[in-house]
Amino acid sequence: MPQGKGEKVTKSAPASDDALDIDSAIDAMFGADGDVDVGGLKMDADPFADGVAVAEDAGEPDGAGERIVIESLDKLTEIGDEIAPVSADGAGQPNGDQASAAVVDEVAEEAPSKKADKAAKADKAAKADKAEKTTKPEKAAKTAAGGESGVSSVLDRLEGMESAAASGAPTVLKASKKRIGEILVDMGILEDGQIQTALAKQKETRKRLGQILVEEKMVSELDLTKALATKFGIEYLDLTKIAVDAAAAGIISEKLCRRYAAIPVRFADEGTLLVAMVDPANVLAIDDLRIMTGYDISPAIASEEDIFGAIARLNKLDSSVTESADEKALSDIEEDVRDIRDATEEAPIVKLVNAVITQSVDDGASDIHFEPQAKDLVVRFRIDGVLHEIMQVPRRMQSGVLSRLKIMADLDIAERRVPQDGRIGLQVGGKPIDMRVATLPTVYGEKVVMRLLDKSNVMLNLEDLGFAEKALKRYRKSFTRPYGAILVTGPTGSGKSTTLYATLNILNSTEKNVITVEDPVEYRLSGINQVQVNTRAGMTFSAALKSILRCDPDIVMVGEIRDRETAQIAIESALTGHLVLSTLHTNDAPGALSRLTEMGIEPFLTSSAVDCVLAQRLARRLCKECKEAYEPSMEMLKKNDFPPEVFEMDKVVLYRPKGCSRCNHTGYKGRLGLYEVMIVSEAIRRLTVERKSADEIARVAQAEGMKMLREDGIDKVLEGRTSIEEIARVII
Repeated sequence: MPQGKGEKVTKSAPASDDALDIDSAIDAMFGADGDVDVGGLKMDADPFADGVAVAEDAGEPDGAGERIVIESLDKLTEIGDEIAPVSADGAGQPNGDQASAAVVDEVAEEAPSKKADKAAKADKAAKADKAEKTTKPEKAAKTAAGGESGVSSVLDRLEGMESAAASGAPTVLKASKKRIGEILVDMGILEDGQIQTALAKQKETRKRLGQILVEEKMVSELDLTKALATKFGIEYLDLTKIAVDAAAAGIISEKLCRRYAAIPVRFADEGTLLVAMVDPANVLAIDDLRIMTGYDISPAIASEEDIFGAIARLNKLDSSVTESADEKALSDIEEDVRDIRDATEEAPIVKLVNAVITQSVDDGASDIHFEPQAKDLVVRFRIDGVLHEIMQVPRRMQSGVLSRLKIMADLDIAERRVPQDGRIGLQVGGKPIDMRVATLPTVYGEKVVMRLLDKSNVMLNLEDLGFAEKALKRYRKSFTRPYGAILVTGPTGSGKSTTLYATLNILNSTEKNVITVEDPVEYRLSGINQVQVNTRAGMTFSAALKSILRCDPDIVMVGEIRDRETAQIAIESALTGHLVLSTLHTNDAPGALSRLTEMGIEPFLTSSAVDCVLAQRLARRLCKECKEAYEPSMEMLKKNDFPPEVFEMDKVVLYRPKGCSRCNHTGYKGRLGLYEVMIVSEAIRRLTVERKSADEIARVAQAEGMKMLREDGIDKVLEGRTSIEEIARVII
């Protein structure tokens, strides 16, 4: 049968039981005479001796056609299994043990009557291929040797078939040829200048570009994850919006999911498991999961927060799980110490307590409250400063749960009449967590409160805490002095200790002797001598300070100034050449000077010793994923004391909470600090000596550039970082 342009070309070849004979496949592709028309392109088989075949437009002068690079025998060997056997007459049906094999033209699949349309399409494809840039080194090398750049559409189709066959997926996403920085610029998240800055820092630190961008707050982890998905041509999964198949997720244990930072999402097909991973390029993890599950692994990318949140949700114990405990064993629990201790070793109790602690860490809780009530034990988490009820444990399990907590904290489980304090050290998901445990007898039993101390939080930079640039500059100028007192004020839970620890991280060095006295020691820092207050043994703040001053300190941190004696020693230490950091409970910065005077410290000592007072609050940060923009009324702006320049703006846009799955439908995620930095100037010193009121001191401080707490909060509202309602909640 004569061969025509654009028609399918077939040639019989002996079939093999295992694979198609490659020599026969080549003969079939290029025909008996060595030439073949492929989609209107005349191809010569002879150049295969050099590993490259050149195709020219039929009927065009030599060199005028488009050059198409096709990989040689190695590529054909790899895709040999993809070539479909057909019969000698081209019908395409297998013929028993003697099935014929041929290569079907991938481009010309239309009927011969549509040659004109086919030729136009082939020409269009050739031009598109010519314009496309290739990123594969071997293709670039071949193109440079062979002439103009371009990739054959035939080769692309074959590679697509190969990838699809290898992955088992019906569709294959194509990896981007752009760099991660270019992708982020295309997404509109970064500018070229920011990329250049990050690249310069990468040369210095040798860190990954993505890590630098996240650390510098240029991009969020979510945006980086989406960009990586585009870069590597894999699927991005938003685990807050898609349902995770419990059957698929149950194949891998929670421990392994946390170890590999991965979670199975669903079955892609009968033999393939779709797995969301933080690092889908971790081939060792993929191989381990393939061996353990017995499934082929199709990796997808998801954010670390989403993955660990999904793991926590799947392993959360609800009421139905707690009800499945061994009721007989639990109902027989008596008040005898041995029976309670034995009961706490039962799997349901241990599993429940561990699940609560794990969930609290995943949810970012700062405190866990176990509160006995008339009918059940209520468990609540304090997240971003607000308590949320998590679950209700059946009353019959109350004694076992509370005793388990007391055993973990090394407390006396037989003593239920007086409060006790203890400490627990755990690793949750590879993260070291310290917990302060306090018990309090109530009418329904002992209430247990656990304060979670995440050691990673103590390594925060001051910039991460929410300082405005001007306020941070004023504060930094004070704590870098060799002596003087710096006071941090605010109510309990306002982040005073975190600010002091972040300051100590900057000041800590081998040239300085840093000693702290705390009640209790919340975070244990390397290179710093930390003293625990023990009132029963006589180790009070004042007693510890007296001993500390005999140990040649350069920097002293006092956890809290509670009485006159402690205040007197701290002030005198600042006057004798030591840098003293401490906390005080006042509502604002100017009130701290008046408070020391009221405690019995002479005003002339206070005015000389104190260099800076920092007042602070913690406000909840609006969730970036769901915050809602709106235009406030002029009346609302006036009522909330917005500055005059705001009223002159053409358009004022503020944000309010809405709620989504990422923020547990609260509208807020995380917290940021509101700061009031007062530098003790000569004018303020005179007012202090004259025993003027805090209001008079505040007016002078404002005139000297101090921004009040509310003003700092309004600035953060205008920046879209928090809401008016949140500022009103935390600041009077």
